[in-house]
Amino acid sequence: MMSPTTIAAQPASLCTVAARPWVLAATILASSMVFIDGTVVNVALPALQQEFKASASNVQWVVESYALFLAALLLVGGTAGDRYGRRRVFGLGVMVFAAASVCCGLSGSVGQLVVARAVQGIGGALLVPGSLALISASFPENQRGKAIGTWSGYTAITAAIGPVLGGFLIEHFSWRWAFLINIPLVLLILPLTWRYVPESSDPNAPARLDWTGAALASAGLASLVYGLIASSNQGWGDAGVLAALGAALVLLAAFVMVELRHPAPMLPMRLFRSRDFSGANLLTLLLYAALGGGLYFFPLNLIQVQGYSALAAGAALLPFVLLMFFLSRWSGGLVDRYGAKLPLVLGPAIAALGFALFALPGIDGSYWTTYFPAVLILGLGMSVAVAPLTTTVMNALDASLAGVASGINNAVSRVAALLAIAVFGIVMALVFNGVLDSHLSTVVAKPAVIEQVRAQRARMAAIELPAHTSAEDAAALKHVIDLSYVAGFRWVMWLSAGLALASALCAWHLIGNKDAGRKKS
Repeated sequence: MMSPTTIAAQPASLCTVAARPWVLAATILASSMVFIDGTVVNVALPALQQEFKASASNVQWVVESYALFLAALLLVGGTAGDRYGRRRVFGLGVMVFAAASVCCGLSGSVGQLVVARAVQGIGGALLVPGSLALISASFPENQRGKAIGTWSGYTAITAAIGPVLGGFLIEHFSWRWAFLINIPLVLLILPLTWRYVPESSDPNAPARLDWTGAALASAGLASLVYGLIASSNQGWGDAGVLAALGAALVLLAAFVMVELRHPAPMLPMRLFRSRDFSGANLLTLLLYAALGGGLYFFPLNLIQVQGYSALAAGAALLPFVLLMFFLSRWSGGLVDRYGAKLPLVLGPAIAALGFALFALPGIDGSYWTTYFPAVLILGLGMSVAVAPLTTTVMNALDASLAGVASGINNAVSRVAALLAIAVFGIVMALVFNGVLDSHLSTVVAKPAVIEQVRAQRARMAAIELPAHTSAEDAAALKHVIDLSYVAGFRWVMWLSAGLALASALCAWHLIGNKDAGRKKS
């Protein structure tokens, strides 16, 4: 799931034996920046809401703008590296990411941060595809698997410690350092890249890149996400919302038409003629929508409602990541033993149970008796599913298409999270507002105070009570706000459970049996 590029092997002689460890170091550090910044921001959202007095939909864009450009440009970023030089495009991506990280850390408003995060996504789309391609070009075939495994292991570790490190920085310093910490890494990556990483390219890469498709995909997804997020506050009948959704329909339809006619499309539609490939990507869309959408709201719940520190919230998902890391080799063997279909049915079904367990806790309670079992079961389910899913994607097509197949699947997983956060935000807002109105009608407090609470409903659990509120009224109103958020969170988790179950059914109906997953289209 983390190989979003067409890996066209280059002669390993381009890279000396002594330089290969430094190639690994540069690619691991660069990829780690992208993976960390993709997760650590969720822990920072409460601090952002508090500092900028932002609404829930405002801070959604801090996550969505990054995910949008990373997902939309991932495939064309890999092709650009093949065409113009992988080291050159990789280095450019690192520099763009670094500049954007500085802008994120110095942002004076949510709007500035959203723009800087979008540029970060562009930088990530340039550097991530180059990571594995550079490894493939620098290592001989008999060492390439071990090198890629090392890359996967270290990036998994950084993904695990990223939210914890981010939580520590937020709690003891500022949310700004969660972005500025990238700068020391960049000062290591760039010298390593220019000194040790050899330049490589694909002589068969298309001369004409699919920039039109990339632009249409970016604009279409941006319009769709804007329409969905804006509908939470403005309503479905708002002219701006309808215009955005209409534009999204037109732009995405135009994207499909361009991909069907382009000589070298970023998304080759013919690949979806494979039943296994189509089924695996539909499963990915559903399962990663559940994961990305559900876990977006988890740190907010922990910090704003349950009273966790940023560090504790960052560590809450550690068992999930560590379980996936330690079980990855075991789950990869499931395909050889049972075929892909069984683990791709059981894994998402177990994950659905994990999401359902997230919906059970109320307010307060020990982590070990409330969310830890849910994190553990979810981690087990994803561990069972991820390796067989990747194997199915890679085996569904001819080996020469393995890179682009993996890239498409990676992009699908990111688009799934992008859309799910927007849709789940609508559900969260509807439930929160409904429960809040119901409970506020029973609270005995000054009418002016209650009206100020209603006026801040767009901030959800970050609502701030007036300074003159009595201790008794403040406790009652805080309890109502927390109950409202927990009600919305439960709906989100039940939806995630439903999507995970739907992905299991998708595997049951569309994924082939043991031998079918190895057929080539």
